[in-house]
Amino acid sequence: MDLETSRERSGGEGCLVVALRMPVRIVVLVLVVPVRMVWDALVVAGRFLGDTVLRPMGRALAWVGRAVFVWPFVALWRWVLVPLGTALRWLGAVLVVVPAGALYRWVLTPLGHAAVWMYARVLTPLGHGLLVVPSVWLYRWVLTPVGQALAWCGRGLVAVGALLVAGIGAALYWTVRVLVVWPAYAVWRWVLAPVGRVLGVVAREAGAALGHAWRVAGYVSLAVGRALAALFRWTVVEPARWLYRTVLAPVGHAVRDAVLRPVAEAARAAGRVARETLRLVAATARHARRDVRRALLGDPGRAGEQGDREVKGAKAAPGAYASAGPYGNGMSGASWGNRAGTCAQGERPVGR
Repeated sequence: MDLETSRERSGGEGCLVVALRMPVRIVVLVLVVPVRMVWDALVVAGRFLGDTVLRPMGRALAWVGRAVFVWPFVALWRWVLVPLGTALRWLGAVLVVVPAGALYRWVLTPLGHAAVWMYARVLTPLGHGLLVVPSVWLYRWVLTPVGQALAWCGRGLVAVGALLVAGIGAALYWTVRVLVVWPAYAVWRWVLAPVGRVLGVVAREAGAALGHAWRVAGYVSLAVGRALAALFRWTVVEPARWLYRTVLAPVGHAVRDAVLRPVAEAARAAGRVARETLRLVAATARHARRDVRRALLGDPGRAGEQGDREVKGAKAAPGAYASAGPYGNGMSGASWGNRAGTCAQGERPVGR
């Protein structure tokens, strides 16, 4: 396949290159294919791990880092350090800058002017008369002739040393050239250069073989990965999908329609009945408790009004108490049942 299509031109290459190329490529291909397959597996695992674990963990750590380190320091800078720095700057301006400006203006400046006047009017004439004139005379009539004589002697010594150094350097140059350079050049030209060319050819062919084997191993690894994916799909994914579509989904729908929904409806109906029963029982017990308390203790807030109503009712309808029910409050059993049902629905009777 690629071995024939990727053949390089052999024009200008020796028989050693042609003889070494195929064995080296075969050996390198055999060694590189497992490495490339392992590398591709590690790349896929690393991408999956990075997408599912490392990236969310990095985002969480970044948020925690901002919450723990960035936001407290920002708040500290904004609400503590900046006001403190402003206050310190104001204090520095008041306590240091203003006194320093006054000291410079009213003390140091007059002292500097006095020092300049002293230097220009007193020290300069005195130094010129005592130091400059004798120094100029000494330099012109003593140091200059002595320096010229020493310079002439130094130039002579330098010329003699240069001649000696040139002679010694020439002797050492020819000695090193004869004993070191010419033998090293001969070794380089007749030994190291041919060996280097051979090693260069071998290294170039090994590099080309490694690149070729790496590409071929990539194709092999891709084919193996696709084959494993197809095998996993047809042995695990497709049977599981078929089982879900043809068996589990219809069974689940049937169980849901035949069992779960009726059970849920029955449970909801039972819950509603239980809630209504509990409400009715609670309302009945509440009203019975109120009637017992009223029968035993009476209603202190409306005792006078109730007595007046009873007297007026007795005068208006003398037979009203004759039709009183078993509860003793002028209500029959049916009226009390209707009233209890009204209380069970959450309505409070008027006057209770």
